[in-house]
Amino acid sequence: MITKREAVFSKDLENKKLTIVRAFDASLERVWKAWTESEILDQWWAPKPYKAETKSMDFKEGGFWLYCMVGPEGYRAWCIENFKTIQFLKRITNTVSFCDEQGNQNSDFPVMSWKKEFNETGNDTTVNIEITFDKEADMETIIKMGFQEGFTAGLDNLDDYLSTQ
Repeated sequence: MITKREAVFSKDLENKKLTIVRAFDASLERVWKAWTESEILDQWWAPKPYKAETKSMDFKEGGFWLYCMVGPEGYRAWCIENFKTIQFLKRITNTVSFCDEQGNQNSDFPVMSWKKEFNETGNDTTVNIEITFDKEADMETIIKMGFQEGFTAGLDNLDDYLSTQ
């Protein structure tokens, strides 16, 4: 059973897949907006003390979100999400890669394929995320970079945002 404020991570090495499930005490519409509008993403996506800054976002199939994570000392790590499919209020599939400020992929880091599914039950909305990798080593690289801890902190930020807006 998933409870609020708890992200459940599972690792499937054989299928090169990470799964994250998180429930929020908010409507489907509010949670969807938090994942699809750059002004809101910038408020929760990065684990503190980092912050997210959107350079450009075109939320549509074939569109992208180009953003950076800004560290407390000013360090900037750029990422791009390329949107593949969008089913309004239901599902988003995209690829995520580290890049430069212009969105050119950094081949030193693996590309991740994300599937995000949104489900509302009563007053709660659950987000189910599957992240797949080309190679098991790619998945291990992302895990060793602190993905689970950082993403959990970001989801906690989203929970805080949803409870105060």
